[in-house]
Order: sequence, then structure tokens, then C-alpha cells
Amino acid sequence: MRSFHFSWQGILALLLCLAAIPALPLLAADAAPPVSSGTIFVIFILIAAAAALSFMRLSADLSAATLFFGAHAAAWLLLAGISGNEGKAQLSFFILIAASWLLAWRCVSVLSSMRLHSVAGNYTLRLLIPAIFGIWILIIWEAVTRGAGVSLVLLPPPSAIGSRIANSIPTLWIDVRQTILTAVLIGYIIGCASGFIVAILADRFAFLRRGLLPIGNFVSALPIIGVAPIMVMWFGFDWQSKAAVVVIMTFFPMLVNTVTGLAAAGNMERDLMRTYASSYWQTLFKLRLPAAAPFIFNALKINSTLAMIGAIVAEFFGTPMSGMGFRISTENGRLNLDMVWAEIAVAAIAGSVFYGIVAIVERMVTFWHPSIRGGQT
Repeated sequence: MRSFHFSWQGILALLLCLAAIPALPLLAADAAPPVSSGTIFVIFILIAAAAALSFMRLSADLSAATLFFGAHAAAWLLLAGISGNEGKAQLSFFILIAASWLLAWRCVSVLSSMRLHSVAGNYTLRLLIPAIFGIWILIIWEAVTRGAGVSLVLLPPPSAIGSRIANSIPTLWIDVRQTILTAVLIGYIIGCASGFIVAILADRFAFLRRGLLPIGNFVSALPIIGVAPIMVMWFGFDWQSKAAVVVIMTFFPMLVNTVTGLAAAGNMERDLMRTYASSYWQTLFKLRLPAAAPFIFNALKINSTLAMIGAIVAEFFGTPMSGMGFRISTENGRLNLDMVWAEIAVAAIAGSVFYGIVAIVERMVTFWHPSIRGGQT
């Protein structure tokens, strides 16, 4: 029985460590303060030891923990060394960042192969794996922008964006309240609810289904930058016009998905309901709507992102002195790109939370569906 197993990520990480030695130092000669030789030694030890231990026949959780610690500890030391020395990173700095990234890649591969018996453990893995992916996008972004000295006007590092978020919470909250808690939520509720009701009517009356669906495809192709100014002229500069844009963007995805879902029930099940002398509405509520639930929730998830995009873009065409789209437009004109990225980050987080809430509700409601049960094994 072999006591070692090799991974190409670990081998390449070790080779990169060897390649980084002749490329030392990490920073330019005029860097102040320079990275100490002791810190450089610890970085090499962390990467080499984590790569070497990953070759051993360890348990999956111990191997993943070793790789996780080695990759992230080395990356943290490297980023701490570049702080205050922006634009002075040498080739060895980027080589060691790449070696740490390979260890994180191997860590994710090990985590992806793990199969836990507990539901809580599986949920933890499903959150941890994308979290590591996201963390390393930020690490590489930080390393490139600070190490290469990229101008803040072109692309600020994540640390600057995080600092701006922390220092602008009152302003960001006003914008979130104006855009998300009014325009997005109200438009989302009205658009999805009206799309669902019209889908039921279109299913009941064939002429509506044949007439509305082609129009829905046409309206879905309308550019938002053409619709938004019209809504502003019709409903004014406040949140009502932004909610109207959201209604337009969310109505037809819900309509099309619900109509498709209502046709998903099989002929055998429908025939069985007829043998029970079920009425249209009994068949609808007891068979067809449950069968259509995955399609309806698919529309709700799609609309959760469309609503955010629609409201923010609509604010570019007229809004009160608040709102995420308003702030992005004005701060971009002032070249305050860290504030622009702060608004983008908050919008992305809010959209992800919104999507996650809908996905959780979907799992609770459609737990019986094979696609949900299969994802929980």
C-alpha cells in the first residue's frame, strides 16, 4: 500500500518555491520597511510544509485543514509585507502568491471530494468551498493592485473598498433604503405577483396564453436604458419610477416560467385527477401548482437579480439625492472610485442575500422534489 500520493498542485507549488529563491527579495531595494528574512523563511516553510504534508496519506479533513492554513497564512504574510510598499513587489512576491493559490486549489479539490454523513456537515462544505473561491479572488485582486501599484482610479484594492464601506455606513444605508427597501422590494413583489396571477389566467384561457407569451418575449427584449427614462417621465423622479422598471423586468420571467411549470404535470396524473371528478381549481392547487413550484422559484431567483439591476440602472436617469445608482453615477464623475466599488460591493452582497433567501425558501417548500432531494445527499 502506497504511503504517498502526489497532486500536481502540490508539486507545482514546490517548484514555484524553488523558482522564487533566486528571484528574491520580495520587494524593491528602496522598500520601507522591507520584509525581514525571518518572515520570508516562514512563508517558504508554510508553503513547502503544506505541500509536502498534502502528499501523505492523511485523512481528508486533516489534509484540507493543513492546506487551508498553509495557503492562507502564507498569503496573509505576503500581503502584510506589501502594505505601505505599493508598486514595489518583485517577481518572487507574485511567484509565492501563485504557489499559495495552488495550495488553496488543492484544498478545494480535497473538500469537494469529501462526503459527510451529517446534513450540517454537508451544508458547511457547500458554504466553505465557494467562500474559499471568493477569498482567493480578493487575495489575488489585492496582490495585483498593491504589488503592481495599480492606480486607485483604475482599480482600488479590496482593502480600500472595505475601508470605504466601513467609513460610509450611514451613506450606504440611505442608498440601500432608497433603492433596495423601497424600489426593489415593492417592484419585485408587484411584478412577481402580477406575473403569477396573469399566468394562472393565461393557463385558464387559451387566447390569453397565445396572445401574451409572444408579447412577453417582445417586451423582455426591450433595452432597460430605453424603458427607464420613460418610466421616470411617467412616474416622477422618486422610487415609484424605479419600482415600475422593476415590475416590467420581473413580470414576464414570472409569467413565462409559471405557464411552463403549469404544463409540467404529467398526463397520467391529470387523468387520475379527472377520475376523481376534480374541478379545474382542485387540479390546479393539488397537482399542477405543486408540479410548477420549481419553475416558479426559478423565476423568483432570476427576478431577484433582475430587480437589483433594473432599479440601479433606472436611478441613472433621475432620482432624489440618494440611491445606489445615483451614488455610483455621481461618485464616478468625481473619480471617487473606491465609493463606486463600495456601492457595487454592497449591491452584490444584497443581491446574493436576496437570492439566498429565495433559495432557502425553495428548499423548504419543494423539499419533496427530486432535484432538491438529490442535492441534499
